[in-house]
Amino acid sequence: MKKLLAFREAYLRNEDGATAIEYGLIAAGISLAIVTVVFTFGQELLAMFTTMEGKLADANADAAEPAP
Repeated sequence: MKKLLAFREAYLRNEDGATAIEYGLIAAGISLAIVTVVFTFGQELLAMFTTMEGKLADANADAAEPAP
């Protein structure tokens, strides 16, 4: 009977799988935060990157023109 109780105590103290669960919860939280930000600021981010793309294209075109 003592052996059975010792086995039970050892089983309850075993925390090997806890780390994987914790990392999974952290990854889920980060994913949720990213999704929330994208849905909240998606249109603003799209406009900002589109503006940046246009300005970079204009700067590239200006740099490619030969100097007079």
